[in-house]
Amino acid sequence: MARGSLRRRGGGRRLAAAAILSPLFVLVAALGTRTGLWGYAVGHDLLAMRLGLALAAIGAVAALALLVSALRRRASPWLAGLAVVVSAATVGGYAWQMSRLADGPPDDISTDLAEVPGFGALDARRGGQGPALTGGIEACPGALPALTQVPPGAAAWALQESGFALDGGVTVARAAGTHRGFWFGVTHDAVVRIRPGRTDVRVAARDGRAHGGEACRLATQISERLRVVE
Repeated sequence: MARGSLRRRGGGRRLAAAAILSPLFVLVAALGTRTGLWGYAVGHDLLAMRLGLALAAIGAVAALALLVSALRRRASPWLAGLAVVVSAATVGGYAWQMSRLADGPPDDISTDLAEVPGFGALDARRGGQGPALTGGIEACPGALPALTQVPPGAAAWALQESGFALDGGVTVARAAGTHRGFWFGVTHDAVVRIRPGRTDVRVAARDGRAHGGEACRLATQISERLRVVE
């Protein structure tokens, strides 16, 4: 009887481990990409979005099996509850991320589509890469120009407060910088173009991939800070 109880307990722990394996796997994939152990295509596309998704499906089945065992009093209800919560959050997270990647705005956002700002000194680092499509206010409602000639110091402040390093320099006509994402280390470049009566912003991913509207989020942050000093 005791041996059977230990066997059931060990099986429950294995099912719980299967349920939480996917988020741990994604964490390793993300941090490995961030630290340069492997590239984005391996860390995000292969490890996180393919293998991690398969592990999430296995984890969901394991969590349901553990829940059934708990209802039959063959497994700990606390362990089953934890497995179900983690599995549901993981599957929900994947659904949310896939929706963002599929339906998000272009990862190149400009407040001026008639005369899109260039990246200046950052063009050499970008190597001619980037998203094929540049979106404006229709795709990203928060990306609005500041209707004034913002001081260069204020433009630099807006970039830094939005998480950008001033790698592209600051002049009387422009400020530019680079942002590196925390999890997968995705690089976005930004330029603030300063003209009499108007200051525009452009943010674009350096790799040309979709990143779930990250360029829109960053452009909106910069725009909001610039318009504070109007």
